[in-house]
Amino acid sequence: MRRQFVVIGLGRFGTSVAKTLSDLGHDVLAMDKNEHALHAIMNDVTQAVQADGREEETLRALGVRNFDVAVVAMGDDLEANILITLMLKEMGIPTVVAKAQSSQHGKVLEKVGANQIIYPEQDMGIRLAHNLIRSNVMDFIELSPDYSIFEIATPSSFINKKIGELDLRAVYGINVMAIKKKGEHIVVAPGAEDVIDEKDVLVIVGNKDALSKLPE
Repeated sequence: MRRQFVVIGLGRFGTSVAKTLSDLGHDVLAMDKNEHALHAIMNDVTQAVQADGREEETLRALGVRNFDVAVVAMGDDLEANILITLMLKEMGIPTVVAKAQSSQHGKVLEKVGANQIIYPEQDMGIRLAHNLIRSNVMDFIELSPDYSIFEIATPSSFINKKIGELDLRAVYGINVMAIKKKGEHIVVAPGAEDVIDEKDVLVIVGNKDALSKLPE
């Protein structure tokens, strides 16, 4: 379903979010005070507007209250970040996602009504740490303090083996959620008879200790 997104703040994070949403086929209004930032993205989104997101009248004039999701992507100006988040929620936007610089900043955003809080620098740091420790970890999403989703290159000892034959839950305490095959084919919820090939990428869920048990 095609949805409408407004992204306020076009630094590296905001620009990446706006372009990706647009590439996925959604309507995107990108907003920033910086003219150069807008020029860099104007051909990649539905509409790019040079405006100050702190001005409520401007937000209303642009019809922002009718959007499905708002992303407050600036992080350096904490006051503006918090104020814009508050105004967007007061306008009645169903989902407001805000970028936070710290846990304290995130707590304030929670108080003013942000539906989801993103910590880009922290998340990138966690991904890097896991990748440095284990070279086959390609991506990482923390579900809770105990459980995470990992995207890993296939360990050599798994190649040409069936899921059932490896008995991954019993041996390693993990479940394979999906197998990304060469190209763009994805096997979702693979069964016991599905075979793991050399170039496969495994999407697994398990506790953090489970990852250390896996062979590389």
